[in-house]
Amino acid sequence: MIVATVKQLFTYPIKGLTPQAMSEFALTKGHGIKGDRAFALLFTDYLEGAKMPADSASWISKKYLAVQNDWPLLAALECHYQPETAVLTVKRQGVAVLSAETNTAAGRDRISTFFTDYLAAIQPTKEARHPQLVPLRLIGNSSGETRYPDREPVHISLLSQATLDRLTEVAQQNIDVGRFRPNVVLDGISAWSEFELIGKKFQLGAARIEVTARIGRCVNVEVNPQTGDRDIALLSLLQKEFGHAQTGVLAKIINSGTVKIGDNLNS
Repeated sequence: MIVATVKQLFTYPIKGLTPQAMSEFALTKGHGIKGDRAFALLFTDYLEGAKMPADSASWISKKYLAVQNDWPLLAALECHYQPETAVLTVKRQGVAVLSAETNTAAGRDRISTFFTDYLAAIQPTKEARHPQLVPLRLIGNSSGETRYPDREPVHISLLSQATLDRLTEVAQQNIDVGRFRPNVVLDGISAWSEFELIGKKFQLGAARIEVTARIGRCVNVEVNPQTGDRDIALLSLLQKEFGHAQTGVLAKIINSGTVKIGDNLNS
């Protein structure tokens, strides 16, 4: 039975930066989506007590990373990663301000310096876990060995379009999908009904997944994904109107396969 249809697909090559819309991607058992959050910007004071070199760590908690919920004006940067060339391009207000390779020492140093200087010129939120500014270092690679999602267990995230529509209705203004940073947006199921998928296994395109948990949200959902402004109090709205601060669900990959826009989620 068809449960839902894939409407949109996203990856996030660098943790905390711009999403990249995809027409399809491969889901890999035991990993998730190769290239999704494969890089991150690490505060270098982490290295002082690290048990292993940061570049060798397959996962690091986001409390050591520069991310939008702590530094919302990161969203004002338009970042695009080209996997074929390993080049990261950054634009601000449509003007290119950086183009550098992620697979060379010189390029990684340029990226690290650019974001260190950018954070020095903006302010963190009052809730920021790492408000003390120290130099940043680009970590990770495109081999598929590194991944920096919020949670260490491998997962992908799914969100119902109807949930977004319901939030838009209640907030009386458009709620951009970018506030929730999902991998997969689903059409054809009602608002919040993605929660009913938990504990069940599904065919998603050519892959097999198991939905495992709801996603509890942080203040990043209040950040406008185009401007970096905290312009909608979504956390309090969720609590007031729906009695929780959760949207979307996590899933693990049971069998590898490709998923593309228009594919079905089948029970």
